[in-house]
Amino acid sequence: MIDVIVVGGGPTGLMLAGELRLHDVHTLVLEKEAEPSGQSRGQGLHVRSVEIMDQRGLLDRFLAVSEKFQVGGLFGGIIKPWPERLDTAHAYGLATPQPVTERLLDERARELGAEIRRGCEVVGLSQDEDGVTVELADGAHLRSRYLVGCDGGRSTVRRLLGVDFPGEPSKVETLLGVMEMTEDPAVAAAIVAEINKTQKRFGAVRVDDGEGLYRVIVPAAGVAEERASAPTLEEFKRQLRATAGTDFGVHSPRWLTRFGDATRQAERYRVGRVLLAGDAAHIHPPTGGQGLNIGVQDAFNLGWKLAAEVDGWAPEGLLDSYHAERHPVGARVLENTRAQMTLMGTDPGATALRELFSTLMDFEEVNRYITEIITAVGVRYDFGEGHDLLGRRMRDVSLKRGRLYELMHGGRGLLLDRTGLLSVAGWADRVDHVVDVSEEFDVPAVLLRPDGHVAWVGDDQQDLRNHLPKWFGAAASS
Repeated sequence: MIDVIVVGGGPTGLMLAGELRLHDVHTLVLEKEAEPSGQSRGQGLHVRSVEIMDQRGLLDRFLAVSEKFQVGGLFGGIIKPWPERLDTAHAYGLATPQPVTERLLDERARELGAEIRRGCEVVGLSQDEDGVTVELADGAHLRSRYLVGCDGGRSTVRRLLGVDFPGEPSKVETLLGVMEMTEDPAVAAAIVAEINKTQKRFGAVRVDDGEGLYRVIVPAAGVAEERASAPTLEEFKRQLRATAGTDFGVHSPRWLTRFGDATRQAERYRVGRVLLAGDAAHIHPPTGGQGLNIGVQDAFNLGWKLAAEVDGWAPEGLLDSYHAERHPVGARVLENTRAQMTLMGTDPGATALRELFSTLMDFEEVNRYITEIITAVGVRYDFGEGHDLLGRRMRDVSLKRGRLYELMHGGRGLLLDRTGLLSVAGWADRVDHVVDVSEEFDVPAVLLRPDGHVAWVGDDQQDLRNHLPKWFGAAASS
């Protein structure tokens, strides 16, 4: 029997597959598309995702094919200078097209031993006390202990589970595509700059691929009845003329798509042995570029917990903590994207609100707060009362032996101990013990979960032993 079947081979599913394979979980990814689409809806990694890639030893791969950016706010079309003193050692984002992200995560998952099958569409599933049975479109059946639906906003897994997906339907729609244009680049840039003064859902940006391509975005005339159908080039031209007075001579599209501003969230992220992650669990407008990132972060939260269940050491409630921690994060993303869509409106009220909000973001504290929302640096899980670090993700710090994140590539828990007096005896098969000091680190010791969130702070051995079972199960018998 397969340990875990992951349905969906996008960034969320591939990140999850890699996380599971770090713990030798037999993992199979099923992707219904025979080949990658080449479409790039997601355009990069925010700070929290950059941290994740570093923590798993993947950052150098991304840096080799990406450009760093520092744009503070990036909220509702409002751009401000990068705020100071973000709680991160990686105060930048990475401009990485989604196909590149998928390629790098696919390579990583395969290197670790994940099996990835393309052209495999799931059409049915059922579960019992021992596992999940999956039916494929070709009539084949597969059996696994657990299954995770990472199959997008129109998730087949979510539908087959019967999980409600409440929220609001799309009220506006936007066209997106990559194509060539005959208009002079300087003229096009001037037109875009003028239109952007009032219309934030519009742009024509050069794609740096040597082919003279442009990434074009323009408001649609309405909401299409058949949302899954791609727009035509003529529809693009018509909407460009309606918005900018010119179609820029666009031609030879490489791909065209449409997206709406629907906001919906699955009521439950887990039903028995089946879980949901990424767009299968939540959809929202792409404002702020959060979609790909929150999916990768879902996978990072879920992977080690699901592996613990498969390996048999997970404490009671660990797998349920995935929903408890990530559902509120998803809800907050839905809220902030709703707010951003309001700010991006073209009516006088929205324009006035955007001007007011832009003024507020000139205050450093407001800019930092908004940036922490978009980049997920501000995410803190509720672990109860305690030290201010509790529940936060530990930023990378320099140690005498190197960097903290370099010590976490294997996906294990870690006790970072300045005292040298503590022990993880009984949990050494799940938790690394590092005795080291850092000028950036002013508490006696911290216990980090595999995802880097601080589970305990202190210097008392008995108190540590009381907290280890909550996240790492019972001590191994000697």
